[in-house]
Amino acid sequence: MNGTTSVVVTLPLPRVVRATVTDDTLSVDMEDGRTVSVPIGWFPRLVHGNASERANVQISGAGYGLHWPDLDEDIGVEGLLLGKRSTESPQSFEKWLQGRK
Repeated sequence: MNGTTSVVVTLPLPRVVRATVTDDTLSVDMEDGRTVSVPIGWFPRLVHGNASERANVQISGAGYGLHWPDLDEDIGVEGLLLGKRSTESPQSFEKWLQGRK
């Protein structure tokens, strides 16, 4: 290894204590005091949900995820902290969208 040493640091993820969704923002309050806010445009199912569907969010995965049962949407804390958008394929999203009609 040419005399170099690699160090891997693993940081614990904070748990979710509350999530709110407005017409343009998903905001997640964490147990460590941080609030992470991202555009709901990152998550097309949230965009297409109505206010009551967006408000029906459950904290899941022992506090490390969010689940919207009415929208069949799941978002993890790690992805939010890393700034990751939805990775759903256009075909999957279109199929879901057609099922809502």
